[in-house]
Amino acid sequence: MESVELKVEMVGIHEKRLRKCLSKLKGIEKVEVDGKRQKVVVTGYAHKNKILKAVRREGLKADFWSTHNDLLEAYTCASYASFSFHSFNFF
Repeated sequence: MESVELKVEMVGIHEKRLRKCLSKLKGIEKVEVDGKRQKVVVTGYAHKNKILKAVRREGLKADFWSTHNDLLEAYTCASYASFSFHSFNFF
């Protein structure tokens, strides 16, 4: 069994559509969707290129997940965590 990780640009309404299109493929055992990180993990026996093609056929922008995505997310979380807002009084 193989796990394929994809980065899919989506909004919350696309999650159900995405699960439905991937579950139709032969050999798919499990589909995990993380809408906040825009990450989809597909577990099963289907070829990774067929999975990517099925997602793109649904009209969603998708690509294989890379370690670059993890590093970018860690950097943005760390930089926003140290960023603070100060309240100003104008009157």
